[in-house]
Amino acid sequence: MSVLKETSQKYSTKFWNDSCDLKELDYAIDNNCVGATTNPIIVKSVLQNNLEAYEREILEIIKEQPTLTEDDIAWIIIEKMAVDGAKKLEPIFNPKTGTGRISIQTNTKYCKSPDIILKQALHFSTLAPNMQIKIPVTAAGVKAIEEATYHGISINATVCFSVPQAVAVAEAVERALKRRTDEGKDNSEITPVCTIMIGRTDDYIKKVIKSQDRLIDPEALEWAGIACARKYYAIYKERNYKTKLLTAAFRNIHHWTALVGGDLLATIPANFQKKINGSKVEIKSQIDTPVDSKWLEQLLSIPEFVKAYNVDGMAVDEFDRYGAVIDTLKQFYQGYDDLVQIIRKYVLR
Repeated sequence: MSVLKETSQKYSTKFWNDSCDLKELDYAIDNNCVGATTNPIIVKSVLQNNLEAYEREILEIIKEQPTLTEDDIAWIIIEKMAVDGAKKLEPIFNPKTGTGRISIQTNTKYCKSPDIILKQALHFSTLAPNMQIKIPVTAAGVKAIEEATYHGISINATVCFSVPQAVAVAEAVERALKRRTDEGKDNSEITPVCTIMIGRTDDYIKKVIKSQDRLIDPEALEWAGIACARKYYAIYKERNYKTKLLTAAFRNIHHWTALVGGDLLATIPANFQKKINGSKVEIKSQIDTPVDSKWLEQLLSIPEFVKAYNVDGMAVDEFDRYGAVIDTLKQFYQGYDDLVQIIRKYVLR
């Protein structure tokens, strides 16, 4: 039995495939994967790696609808990939537990417009019954998360790197659920998740330290994201939020082993899944193990980490200015632009 399969049978720690690539999804499902995800960078990579399979469809779209813009065609392909993934996951879909959902990300360019985010989220929710809608945790995104949840959508909060962001998401969801309950609406098939991009938290703290005239133990810098994830997980349990923690952006083995045992989700790239299954990893619960004090003490000397780690480290209106948010949004913008450039080659043939 594989490490991932054994872990999912032993604990409530489950995983998603960090891609909508159908071949990768086959491997993941064989190892007890319970969901999948997309974002602009993922979609671009899937298109590049399977261009022959999608080329005919792109050309057919252009032939049948020659007035469509490259952006129109890009979103047709994004939606198709999500729907194809949704169909593959449909046999394991359970709307009450959230098992078998696939995430589709709202347009990064809408990150400051709650009404436009909501409009796109509502559209995406009609594509398949097992859609989970990714919304960035910007100030506008928090508003959109509440309204999307109120409309019965299962959200996946993304572009999230910190405890204050994760708490803001969970509180927004709780407000929406209460509004629904007060109106007599059913909440049993709403399964929200909040993604903490732990590897990108690490990346940002490393970037901050690199610009400073001091040294931090390299091992300490591998625990920034895990420290935030463990803290939010403890708060989630304590406050009994309906939102479930999902971890992403894996960089090292700690990003898997250190969170095993929690009632949470991890979205894992295909190559990392194979590395985990090919390693002699001891399967034991570590979710409640504190981050080593010598690592945490060094991290807490970094103001940008304190912002991410403390519950009141940032107000909602400060999220948009946090460095990890800006860096990731820029990468998502670039991933979408790269995707459009691939489509453009066919439009201009």
